[in-house]
Amino acid sequence: MTNEIKALEKSLADAETILVGAGAGLSAAAGYDYAGARFLKYFSDFHTTFGIEDIYSGGFYPFPSRELYWGWWSRSIYVNRYAPLPRDTYARLLSLVRERDYFVLTTNVDHAFQRARFDKERLFYTQGDFGLFQSSAPAGPSAGKTYDNEGTIRAMVRAQGFSFGADGALLLPDIGAPAMAIPTALIPYCPDDGREMTTNLRADESFVEDAGWHAAAARYRDFLAHTEGRRTLLLELGVGMNTPGIVKYPFWRMTAARTGVTLASVNLGMRYVPPKIRPQSIVIDGDIDAVLRIVSIPAERAVHAGQDRSES
Repeated sequence: MTNEIKALEKSLADAETILVGAGAGLSAAAGYDYAGARFLKYFSDFHTTFGIEDIYSGGFYPFPSRELYWGWWSRSIYVNRYAPLPRDTYARLLSLVRERDYFVLTTNVDHAFQRARFDKERLFYTQGDFGLFQSSAPAGPSAGKTYDNEGTIRAMVRAQGFSFGADGALLLPDIGAPAMAIPTALIPYCPDDGREMTTNLRADESFVEDAGWHAAAARYRDFLAHTEGRRTLLLELGVGMNTPGIVKYPFWRMTAARTGVTLASVNLGMRYVPPKIRPQSIVIDGDIDAVLRIVSIPAERAVHAGQDRSES
């Protein structure tokens, strides 16, 4: 892996623009594991009762009541959106790009980039945000609207018997098991149309792309245009094949179509890139957190943007 790390460091240092494409593997590397010990710590009752094996598959489970549905979802949202990230992986990534001309495209919905203090004007979350609700049938007064959910989510998990640590960590009840269902009175309803709320996650055509989503999409398009003719690093981190049409395939096409573009893919257990672009690619099959801990760029080597993008 040593040669690949050196190649990545050189590409990071030489790039005039950096486009980060992030998938679920990045947050998993940061400690947001959807299975294993972390899952069993917070969802062992759902595992025992319903046979749910991990947080991802639980999101599709047909719970027999809305109270159980929201019991599940409130825990899932809290531990994957509001609880602190176990590792400083995102902060390490930020240290590599903070002073650079960068943008982030991500399918992750955990808000981890903003919580790590990435510039929100340089982020495009395409698939939604665990921190937002929307109407289950947005139309009329609720069309195009999303709603912050932190207070509601905290009330739901508190009603199950959980408490919160000083750092925001979700704490199990001191005595006994948590309740699995929330009180009926806590089921959230849209203040604009009266329908039950749902998560602002892209699942079907009812997904709300609100004003913030469209503004971020426009900034992303502007950044893509800005990269034309510049030495560009496409830094793909933890992107799998769940939604490859958002990050992976566009990155492949851009690498094939342009000169001066390097694709760097860091992903545990995935090494494939099309043969056509392999000469322009750096592929690292390894843990993203471990890779980011050893990658370094001497400040004097890094190309800094300097001018505002609007000047180009």
